[in-house]
Amino acid sequence: MSDPLRIDLPLSRTAARSLRAGQVVELFGEMYTARDAVHQRLVELIDSGGELPIDLADITIYYVGPTPARPGSPIGSAGPTSSYRMDPYSPRLIACGQTGMIGKGPRGAGVLASMREYGAVYFAAVGGAGALIGRAIKSYDIVAYEDLGAEALARITVDGFPCIVAQDSVGGDLYER
Repeated sequence: MSDPLRIDLPLSRTAARSLRAGQVVELFGEMYTARDAVHQRLVELIDSGGELPIDLADITIYYVGPTPARPGSPIGSAGPTSSYRMDPYSPRLIACGQTGMIGKGPRGAGVLASMREYGAVYFAAVGGAGALIGRAIKSYDIVAYEDLGAEALARITVDGFPCIVAQDSVGGDLYER
């Protein structure tokens, strides 16, 4: 097996379009955590012309609700959540600039169509490996929606975040292989 491909974040549309299903990667840099409640709020703000709490251009969002941090760590266990819950909202965020998504399980047809149209990629993180993934997270700072607790919108810095390209912008689909 070859070494993982290093990807430095933020992830440009050009870089997202170059990735192919099946590639094992490690992510380095800044990304965000958010689940369905945050996605719903972001789309509502977009639809109403409101000001977003973050710039969506070239961002990667990890679908996670982490456990509380252990002493000396920025975060606890950080395993992926099922991505289908974000499917109603992801096409709007992709159209507004999002290029990367991380979760578990396949994405729906609308998300895949948006990924092809705009140039985005979906990475799968290994469910059940939350403690290992948590070690790759070097900082965790809530940015918005603190009322959502562990599901708030947070900015994280990652160093060697392990994942695999599951679905790409040209129709490659590891779930269908």
